[in-house]
Amino acid sequence: MDAHSRGQADEIDPADQWVLNPQTGNYELRLDHSTGQPTSSRPQDARSGRGSRRKDAPEAGDAPRDDAPRSGSASAATGRSGGRGKGTGNDPAPRADVPGQRSRRAGKGQSDPSAAAGRRKRKARKSGGKKALVWTGGVMAFLLVGGGTTGYFVYQHFNGNIDTIDVEGAGSGGFKKDQAVNILVIGTDKRTGSGNEGYGDNGSAGHADTNILFHVSKDRTNATALSIPRDLITDIPDCTAKTEDGTKEIPGTPQTRFNVSLGQDERDPGCTMRTVKELTGLTVDHFMMADFNAVKEISTAVGGVNVCVGKDVDDPKSGLKLTKGPHRIQGEQALAFVRTRHAFGNESDLTRIQTQQQFLSSMIRQIQSSQTLTSPSKLWKLAEAATNALTVDTGIGTIQKLSDLGKELASVNPKNITFATLPVVDNPNEPVPATVVLNEAQAKPLFSMMQNDVSLTEVKKKESAKEAAAKKKQEALLKGTKADPADVRVDVFNGGGPQGSAQETLSWLQNTEGVLKSTNKGNAPADVSKTTLEYAPNQADQARALAEMMGLPASGMKPGTEDAEGLEAMTLTLGKDFKQAGVPITGPAKAPEGVQKVEADKQVCSK
Repeated sequence: MDAHSRGQADEIDPADQWVLNPQTGNYELRLDHSTGQPTSSRPQDARSGRGSRRKDAPEAGDAPRDDAPRSGSASAATGRSGGRGKGTGNDPAPRADVPGQRSRRAGKGQSDPSAAAGRRKRKARKSGGKKALVWTGGVMAFLLVGGGTTGYFVYQHFNGNIDTIDVEGAGSGGFKKDQAVNILVIGTDKRTGSGNEGYGDNGSAGHADTNILFHVSKDRTNATALSIPRDLITDIPDCTAKTEDGTKEIPGTPQTRFNVSLGQDERDPGCTMRTVKELTGLTVDHFMMADFNAVKEISTAVGGVNVCVGKDVDDPKSGLKLTKGPHRIQGEQALAFVRTRHAFGNESDLTRIQTQQQFLSSMIRQIQSSQTLTSPSKLWKLAEAATNALTVDTGIGTIQKLSDLGKELASVNPKNITFATLPVVDNPNEPVPATVVLNEAQAKPLFSMMQNDVSLTEVKKKESAKEAAAKKKQEALLKGTKADPADVRVDVFNGGGPQGSAQETLSWLQNTEGVLKSTNKGNAPADVSKTTLEYAPNQADQARALAEMMGLPASGMKPGTEDAEGLEAMTLTLGKDFKQAGVPITGPAKAPEGVQKVEADKQVCSK
């Protein structure tokens, strides 16, 4: 519900319904245009509906009001503080003074003097919701408003904008505060929305055209946004989708383009989520999907996005025309920028991905800037644009749930957000390559880094002297000579890995790594959280060799005090951190050479 639905569209800008509360430093929604807000109020009597006023409350700026709340006012519906009553007859706790809203007829320069006074008295603080990370450059922009207020009308208004799809069974069942978060952002080429008739495939159900797997570490210190090329040849697994006719089982398709994991054969985003898990080993918690309008509307809502081009650009196919240097783009021009394939680099889809990453990085910086966070007009427009352009799974299909998610991500600093592109090579099976295949030598270490929360940027963490000494001692265990694989003896136990992990590891050790003196000992006596390797002092060279093969961190090395006798084997216990054979227990310290990266806090020029 907004000014337009209240019959006052000619006087009130919806953005002007947001006013600064000088007592809290937050912007709050004020819907009653006809009267001013009281300076302070107490909970109203449940029987009379009357409210009392503080005797020492200042009179300036107050307008006469009825003692009883009106049925159409924000106070009646939200209990003044924005929280909705539970039907007990009692109003919630009182709220501090909120200055009256501006009218369009008053002109841009004639805002409410009480609001101005409030701004002079106290600088607005950013609420937790307003600091929520908007990691895809706007897909979660509405969190800035949805997380910053609990006004019932705002909640209902933005909830009504969000479209949802039930992908039950495709994800993890929901993100958790003490675990890493994986969210798949999908941009489709479906021609929906006014002005988009000339884009995408005519009559198509839409493909997974732009795909970003956003991984946020367990400790929320860093995030990796991995772009997956639409033309990647991969296996699409069996999946279940809910259609108009009910639930449909859709058989998988081996060795086909990634982008047909959505839309084709009635596949829904849940099928794309399963494809990503099959590819990366990372379970996707939720998805967010947007169309062409998302870029146009969100870039306009924030007042434009700063980009830089290293040369003059005139691309008739996308419509992008820019002179060399910096620009601020929005709307159709912004869409042309992220769609162009022929303006930069080798004119491939991989170059376009890099251009999109640069655009999204800049948009993140723009949204998190003070000019956006402290502007109620921009916040409203941003939330309106994002929620209208967005489709999500039912697990996060409300403003409240999205706000909870946003607050989880709020502590990630843009300097620790890295956009990366999945390492690929031209498809060797095509005379003239039009598709790409996975570069496994680079991709597997990258997947391992994400699985183990290793940042692609350096994240400095404080550690005590005791922790530093322990770390130094552990790292020393990995230094020294390493035995030949043929001389390594080890017994493998499954102490928390997926079913069959011990046998899978045994086969990998013997057939791939040449560790022939290895044995599957079945399940461990008890589950363990971390994979460990127990060994005797005279087996240290064997332990270092096995640790290198397994990608086992120094913390997993457990040296004994007495030497082994005869042909005694070491003990490898696979813990809950074990993913699969051949995947390092912990990721490498740095991303493999050649991985395409864009850091979210840096401005670069597209060339």
